[in-house]
Amino acid sequence: MAATLFTQNIIACIWDFDKTLIPEYMQTPLFRRYGVDEATFWAETNALVENYRRRGYTLYSEISYLNHLLTYVLSGRMGGLNNAVLFESGSDVRFYPGLPDFFPLAKSWVADKPEYKKHDIRLEHYVVSTGLAQMIRGSAIAPHVDGIWGCEFIENPLQPGFLQQKELEISATAEIAQIGMVIDNTTKTRALFEINKGTNKNPAIDVNSRVAAEDRRIPFQNMIYIADGPSDVPSFSVVKGNGGNAYAVYNPAKPEEYAQNDRLRQAGRIDHYGPADYTSASSTTQWLRLHIHEICDRIVRDREAAVAQKTARPPRHLNPPPRDDRARAAKPAPEQSKFLE
Repeated sequence: MAATLFTQNIIACIWDFDKTLIPEYMQTPLFRRYGVDEATFWAETNALVENYRRRGYTLYSEISYLNHLLTYVLSGRMGGLNNAVLFESGSDVRFYPGLPDFFPLAKSWVADKPEYKKHDIRLEHYVVSTGLAQMIRGSAIAPHVDGIWGCEFIENPLQPGFLQQKELEISATAEIAQIGMVIDNTTKTRALFEINKGTNKNPAIDVNSRVAAEDRRIPFQNMIYIADGPSDVPSFSVVKGNGGNAYAVYNPAKPEEYAQNDRLRQAGRIDHYGPADYTSASSTTQWLRLHIHEICDRIVRDREAAVAQKTARPPRHLNPPPRDDRARAAKPAPEQSKFLE
């Protein structure tokens, strides 16, 4: 008998990172470590596309900062930068108020009612970022996250002829030398479909495979996507357009970010927005708890309706009435006997 792949009792909060969970860019601790002026680095990065265009080159803007980091390493300005240093620097990332405690707290909400426990409803957190995966893995949020998508670097690139070598040389003083993975604001949506279909949990399921809605691990309607602004519109659209929730956050110290999120809501890009404050009394925490509970309630209704629909009532015994009752039933009532005589 065919069976569905997943029970669809999981809720996913999917998080952007920079300006959503942290008030600055995650690379800030790296610049401090190497004494690099952050404003100069980003100004140079933003000017790369146009300057290369003048030279006749086409540069994809989404990877320009990754390339520029590699150039800083190659030039010696950030000598010795490798994945271990990236991981270590992640511990210096500063989070918004309430984090990382909010993550385990939110997971506890799906056990607030006995019916949630009865249906084994669970909450998972995912980070999908255009930033550096190794820094996220080294940050305080990592122990509370069920999956991380981000940009990756390769050390010790394989040299020509490596297929014929039995042993490959690995340098103990390796530096990052190549880009291994790029996550940009468009390819973030691929990560959403991997979470949706369960590719991240079962590699046998290809993200491009056709998977029926009822067989997907986490339906989009069980997702909440949380990010900081217009660059996340593709992901907001995928989640919200498929029945999920889209929530934007802003830095309370920056009125322009508030206005930006208000425009997103007026344009129908998001469901709601609030401050990047994850303490228990904040409006953002209240909104997320309310909608996580609403998803829990819908899962309970759907599962109990499925049980009622797919199970037939058991057969019952047809007991004959007692002997005296049968006799009384056979004897005509007095009023009826007059007409029968």
